[in-house]
Amino acid sequence: MDIESLQKFCKTLPGTKEDIKWEHDLCFTVGEKMYCVIGLDPPHHYSFKVPDEAFEEMAARDEFIPAPYLARAKWVLVQQPDRVRPKEWQAFVRESHRLVASKLPKKTRAALGID
Repeated sequence: MDIESLQKFCKTLPGTKEDIKWEHDLCFTVGEKMYCVIGLDPPHHYSFKVPDEAFEEMAARDEFIPAPYLARAKWVLVQQPDRVRPKEWQAFVRESHRLVASKLPKKTRAALGID
């Protein structure tokens, strides 16, 4: 999935904001917490949070590695984005958004329109 398509999809998720951090990373957040990061310098790398129980399996796939600096929080980095189908991208990013949003305080979730 290209950056523009992923950006468009992320903006459909409730409470999403986008920002450039560290001068070259496009970050998508919910309640000020990151759920997806895209390295804007080629080759583009994409990172997102995965469920704890799926982390080892995901990190073992050829197209993924544990995300530098974020692996302890169960994030993976996609090294070969062209090997991930668009439907998978949407499922992975939607799940990352859900995982991050679920940790937000109830009042914050309500304000963002998240159940």
